[in-house]
Amino acid sequence: MNDGDGGAAPRKRADAQRNERTLLDAAAAVFVTSGVEAPVRDIAARAGVGVATIYRHFPTRADLIIAVYRHQVEACAEAGPALLAAVASPYAALGRWINLFVDFLVTKHGLAAVLRSDDAGFHALHAYFLDRLVPVCAQLLRAAAAAGEIRSDVDALELMRGVGNLCIGAENDPRYDARRLVAFLIAGLRQPG
Repeated sequence: MNDGDGGAAPRKRADAQRNERTLLDAAAAVFVTSGVEAPVRDIAARAGVGVATIYRHFPTRADLIIAVYRHQVEACAEAGPALLAAVASPYAALGRWINLFVDFLVTKHGLAAVLRSDDAGFHALHAYFLDRLVPVCAQLLRAAAAAGEIRSDVDALELMRGVGNLCIGAENDPRYDARRLVAFLIAGLRQPG
């Protein structure tokens, strides 16, 4: 009987993790298109669950937003090496990663407003963001530079700040296409040839 119980518990945990990832993916997608103040019912509909399910996992909007933030940081961190392995050129991998980063940044700008009252919490999340993503961006830049596709003097943090600055305001103006402007910036990294 213990064997059956032992087998059921891990599966339930895996199912719960998968369900949470589905909720976080849905929330991130809704936040990118509608902002962090989007109705929870929109997130529930996109995830294919009831509103109560979201509140069971994330009792407050701040809990949900912080979880989405961490989820997106991890997704961006994992995507860098995966893209380098799967995409034909390091420059193309960098471009695709930057697009993921832009989507993340649009959500992140909304997070700042939600956490304004918890300055220490926001700074801890920002440090986590830098610790996880700057090395990934640096890896992509090194690979593209080693392949002769981009200039070799690009600093990861500097590039990420530039991309971040181009994303400011994108969440409030549907006419502003941050991805388009960021694409110009990334094109400017190309090695003259």
